[in-house]
Amino acid sequence: MSKTARPSLFPRVSANTPSTLMVTKMPRQPVRTFSAKSPLARSLLVFALRGVALIAISLLLLSGCSKPHPPIAIAATLPAFTDDGEPDVLRNALAEQQRYLNSPSTASFITIGQKEYNRKQLAASLQLFGTILEQDPSPRELEQLIADNFTVFQAGGRKSRNFGEMLVTGYFTPVFEGSLTCSPPFIHPIYAVPDDLRRRGTGAPDYPTRREIETDKPLQGHELVYLKDRFDAFLLHIQGSGHIALPNGEIRTLQYRGNNGHPYSSIGRLLVDEGTLALEQTNIPAIRQYLMGNPEEVDRVLHHNKRYIFFGWGKEQAIYGSTGRPLTPGRSIAIDGDIFPFGTLGYLVTQRPVLNDSGQISHWTPMRRFVLPQDSGSAIQGSGRVDMFWGIGEYAEIAAGAMKEKGALYFLLPKDGNQGEQP
Repeated sequence: MSKTARPSLFPRVSANTPSTLMVTKMPRQPVRTFSAKSPLARSLLVFALRGVALIAISLLLLSGCSKPHPPIAIAATLPAFTDDGEPDVLRNALAEQQRYLNSPSTASFITIGQKEYNRKQLAASLQLFGTILEQDPSPRELEQLIADNFTVFQAGGRKSRNFGEMLVTGYFTPVFEGSLTCSPPFIHPIYAVPDDLRRRGTGAPDYPTRREIETDKPLQGHELVYLKDRFDAFLLHIQGSGHIALPNGEIRTLQYRGNNGHPYSSIGRLLVDEGTLALEQTNIPAIRQYLMGNPEEVDRVLHHNKRYIFFGWGKEQAIYGSTGRPLTPGRSIAIDGDIFPFGTLGYLVTQRPVLNDSGQISHWTPMRRFVLPQDSGSAIQGSGRVDMFWGIGEYAEIAAGAMKEKGALYFLLPKDGNQGEQP
């Protein structure tokens, strides 16, 4: 069903207090300065300023005098902090976030603008929020408690849009039929990290592309499992994890272990740019249907994405995010960890689909809920993308395939951020 009647779900705000974000374990270095009193220093300074001026003029000409907004800033207007999710599920997600913060591998501190937060502070803020939830406050009381105890930042959103406007998508945990042996129809392999790539580290940019791996078959001997549908194998790469239903009824879990180092390219975008599919109709079922009807196009389309993913067997059926903690359906989100902070509490405003008795989308309803940044993804890049993890099942698959919604994303950080001891 087509998506109609989309009211604006987030306020128009301006970035009055721009902030930048850095995640690091390195100690802060002193700023080095020089004196501009000497003639040589003054000449260098004038030359540098002229260069900066020329660059600035060029950027203005290229951008039409538009001023890029920061990737994250203190929110000029706060949303109404209501929550349409299950409270117990939120508490479980908060507990996993605290376990992540207690891990020795977690970054020592994050810096947002002029505020610095260490792991101890972030963990304490999550505990405080959990205590607030236990009080079962009214919506107005909750808004006041958040305003009193947290500094609320807002994600900058897509650069070409108003500040704060995000593209909200979804992902899920697929279940695919598979076999541990190569026997028709199970002929499409899923590979473990190959030995040579393991030795030098995954992500090597000179490693074979998807086309080379599937055509030349250099990874024979590293097969973990075989799927019976080639597009299912491609989707498993996109999702980064999944459940495999074996012929004996056993369900096993595959987890992301690495990639071949090539950039991710969207095949949906390719088909839209070529005029094959309309943007509003581009989803997993539409792409699958097109490839089934045009088998001669399968190689070209799938090989457009040069990135190739390697997997390993998980010890349990839980799906783990990039923070190393289990993901919580309807609460965990994937973000660009180079821009936004893991280990924090988020708040997402968008829309989600509602299914009828036939399992089809009947309408869309507002979604406002507290979320936890616990994952990342190849396609989730920049300050304008956020991906909601929906888990497993029919609703998860439909919601993940259909969501391409506008939204707003906020982060709740403890006040008085420069206080606290380094862990």
